[in-house]
Amino acid sequence: DGILEQLMLSPEPFVVIVLAKIFGHWVITGLPLVLVAPLLGLLFGFDGNGLIILCFSLVLGTPTLSLLGAMGAALTLGVRGGPALAALLVLPFYVPVLIFGSLATNEALVGNVAGPHLALLVALLIFFLVLSPVLVALSLRAILD
Repeated sequence: DGILEQLMLSPEPFVVIVLAKIFGHWVITGLPLVLVAPLLGLLFGFDGNGLIILCFSLVLGTPTLSLLGAMGAALTLGVRGGPALAALLVLPFYVPVLIFGSLATNEALVGNVAGPHLALLVALLIFFLVLSPVLVALSLRAILD
């Protein structure tokens, strides 16, 4: 319907627009999960340290998942069977984020140090925060040209 073309013609850099769209997606999908997680953690009997690590791992993991989803959606835009193909493309990248987040929470609940798992989540977030908007913008430009 021409929305992507209009966004590409705007005076702002397209990478910034893509990053804003990804952030908006995270606010709608990831932020409510981060806000509800402490209540659900209390229902499951998490202690204070476990709740803090749970929330922190969600704050680091959910934006990473949004960035990965944007890459998959941009790469499969206009392809027949795109959603299934996008799921197959991004699933291998989702797994480490989910593993490190759950391991960090588990280590905190057991009483061990969760720092290494959180450091890996930070590294993944920074990596995809730098890479994803650029790749999505390049992919959309290639598709629309």
